[in-house]
Amino acid sequence: MRRPPPWWPEGEPFPYRRWGRRGYGPPQFVRWIGCFFLSVVGVAVFTGALAGAVFGRGGNVHPFFVFPIFVVLALIAIAVIGGLRRISRPMNNLIDAARRIESGDYSAQVPEWGSADIRSVARAFNSMSARLKTIDEQRRSFLADVTHELRTPLSVIRGQAEAISDGVYPADAAHLAPILDATQALDRLVEDLRTLVLTDAGNLVLHKEPTDLGVLVRETVESFRPQAEAKGVSLAVEAADDMPTVEVDPGRIRQVIGNLLSNAIRHTPSGGSVKVAVGAPATITVTDTGEGIPPDVLPHVFERFAKGANSTGSGLGLAIAHDIVRAHGGRLTIDSAPGKGTAAQVAI
Repeated sequence: MRRPPPWWPEGEPFPYRRWGRRGYGPPQFVRWIGCFFLSVVGVAVFTGALAGAVFGRGGNVHPFFVFPIFVVLALIAIAVIGGLRRISRPMNNLIDAARRIESGDYSAQVPEWGSADIRSVARAFNSMSARLKTIDEQRRSFLADVTHELRTPLSVIRGQAEAISDGVYPADAAHLAPILDATQALDRLVEDLRTLVLTDAGNLVLHKEPTDLGVLVRETVESFRPQAEAKGVSLAVEAADDMPTVEVDPGRIRQVIGNLLSNAIRHTPSGGSVKVAVGAPATITVTDTGEGIPPDVLPHVFERFAKGANSTGSGLGLAIAHDIVRAHGGRLTIDSAPGKGTAAQVAI
């Protein structure tokens, strides 16, 4: 495709489009030349008419000179109306699009034409509209995912409770256990959603204090050891005894480590291993020998409700861990390959 020359007017199609086609007219700079030519002719005619009126024979105005005066005045009126319309049309487009957005139609866009300032406003408006549309789609998707995650434990609770109430199951520990597990899942989901809301609003409060990461990691790992042993996964910790203290919120960092450990144990088959290493100055690495993360899922692991086809979690753990680490001014990275395990590193 040929490029326009440097002198070609901005915003004009190149090369010329044929006149007479539907939706097209003469190029803008041709219209400018025509207006300039008409203006020169009009001024010349008006000047001649005025001179003839003033210096005519016998001091009388000849009727011939009255008609050009009206023509020039009409051209001036047309030019003024056209200029006002050219200025008001982009503003009318903005007003109409703003009303569409007000009514909930976030797909509204305006054409980017007119003066440089008008084009700048139109670009900003279109960018805002596109962002609002994306946010609205994410909100709808988020609500749908939350509804789906709530439905499963609620179905378990209702089914078990109805069966016990109808006398199908006895009200013993074995049949009450699924209800307790479902309520715990609901409690975790509600707490996860609360954390996400706080991070989104920028209201996540961190109670920082000098913390020994080695001790914190060991305590967290020990709380997950029964879960790992029940699945046949070995759990190991590597941390020096003289680790320097760091200013962190121990409760939130424990939550991050817990989310990473829970994912690692869940996706590691029996006979595999999970290792947690603490390094200086303040890094925590959780490595497993599990199934790994599919390449199509890996770029989205920090998005809400992002999970693989075989995942049984809520898809919120890594998103929450990422937000908490970022609130500490740190970084969470994930390195994984199918069949080769996953390594998650927290740098604070």
